[in-house]
Amino acid sequence: MALDDAGLCDRYEDLYPGAVADSLDELGYERRTLPSAIDGLTHETSVAGIAYPVRGHPVETADYDENIRRFLRMLGDAPEHSVVVYETNDEEAAHLGELSTTALAAGGCRGAVIDGGIRDVRFILEQGFPVFARYRTPTDAPPRWRLDEWGVPARVGGVEVRPGDVVVGDVDGVVCVPRDVAEEVLERAEETVETEDEIRELVRDGVDPLEAFERHGKF
Repeated sequence: MALDDAGLCDRYEDLYPGAVADSLDELGYERRTLPSAIDGLTHETSVAGIAYPVRGHPVETADYDENIRRFLRMLGDAPEHSVVVYETNDEEAAHLGELSTTALAAGGCRGAVIDGGIRDVRFILEQGFPVFARYRTPTDAPPRWRLDEWGVPARVGGVEVRPGDVVVGDVDGVVCVPRDVAEEVLERAEETVETEDEIRELVRDGVDPLEAFERHGKF
C-alpha cells in the first residue's frame, strides 16, 4: 500500500541525507544532491517534505503590485507537507522573508530550500521554520526579481526537482528523491541506518573496521 504524503515525510524525517544519497546511488541516481552552497540557517536545521518547485528570474524593473500578487498566490497554493524549492537564477535579492514563512507554516508547509537569498533571518529562527538558502541579504525581491511559475519542474544546480519529489535536508546538505522511487529509497535508507547502527556498535566494542565491513558489506 502506497504511503500518503504525511506518512512518507514523517519516515524520511527520521533519516539523514547521507543514508538517502547512498540509497539513490545504489539505484543509479548518482546526482541528486543539491549544490553544497545551499545551507541551513543553523546546524540544527532539518527538513523532509514534498517538493513544490518555483521558478523566477531577475528583472531590471518589475510591476511591484502585479509581482507581489504572484508571490502571494504562490504562497497560498503551497500544499500541505510541501517544501518550497526555488530556482532563482539570481545573486542579489532575498526571495523569502519572515512574512512568507509565516504564511507557509500556517498552510502546513514543512520548509523552504532556496537556490538564492533569504532575509528576516532572526525572525525566521524565532519562528522555527526550516529554511536552506545560498546567501542572506536585506534586498527585497518583488521590485527586482520576477516569480514566473510555481508547481512546475525547476532546476537547482544540475538537479531537476519535480513536483511531488521528496526533499530531505540537514547540516550535511539537501537531497532530492524522485517520487517514482521514493518508497524504495526510503526502505533502503532505513535498512542502511539500521546496519550503520550495528556497525557503530561493533567498532565501539573493538571490532576491526575491515572486519565490520566484511560482516555487513557497508561502512
